[in-house]
Order: sequence, then C-alpha cells, then structure tokens
Amino acid sequence: MNYRIGMIVEGKITGIQPYGAFVTLKDHTQGLIHISECKHGFVDDIHKYLKVNQEVKVRIIDIDEYTQKISLSLRCLEKSTSSLDNIGTKVRCEHKHYWTSRHVETGFAPIAERLDGWIEESLANIRK
Repeated sequence: MNYRIGMIVEGKITGIQPYGAFVTLKDHTQGLIHISECKHGFVDDIHKYLKVNQEVKVRIIDIDEYTQKISLSLRCLEKSTSSLDNIGTKVRCEHKHYWTSRHVETGFAPIAERLDGWIEESLANIRK
C-alpha cells in the first residue's frame, strides 16, 4: 500500500515498550505509536491505554523517506479535553508535516555531473 502523511489506517498492536507501541498495518508494514501520541495529556504507563493484539485506528503523522519507518498517532483522532480546542467541530492534529522529495528521481545525477570538475580542481590545487 502507498502510505501518505495524514492517512487514517487500521492495524494491530504487536508489541509494547516503555517508549511506545508497535503496530502492524494491513500489509505487514510496521509503524510506531510513540507514548506521547497515545492520548492528550501525560501518559505515565502506556500499558494502561494499549494492549498487545488490540485493533487500533491511527493517523500517519510521519514517514521517514530513507528507512520507511512510519510514525502513528491515536491522539490526533481523539477530541481534546481543552475547551478552546472544542470550539470547532473539526478534530485537528498539531503536528509538523515533513514534506520529502521521495518522488523526485534525481538520485546522484547532480554529483555525477560535477565530479570530473571537482577532481580537476583538486588536482590543480595539489600541484600548486
């Protein structure tokens, strides 16, 4: 499946650590719900909120373009308890969105184009 930041997906909790919970999505892709993304407010023990084999619906908040690690959030899908946040009916997620160039296919072409010039320049500096 082609995952994108902001998508809401379903998965199953496969493991829990003190820092977060590992989630397997439908196509066996792994994601992580950091402890700070479990719910609004302070979470002292993640085991109070999540259990292994629990089915969850989560929002994708980040995808590392190099490692393909997916960061997930339950907090983005719940309504805030703050009266200021409940003014509108839309549930908002207060995360930065990291835009990547993962669809750009330039690769190492810019380096390859300049490499000969850099080598000549370096050799010229050595000879001086």
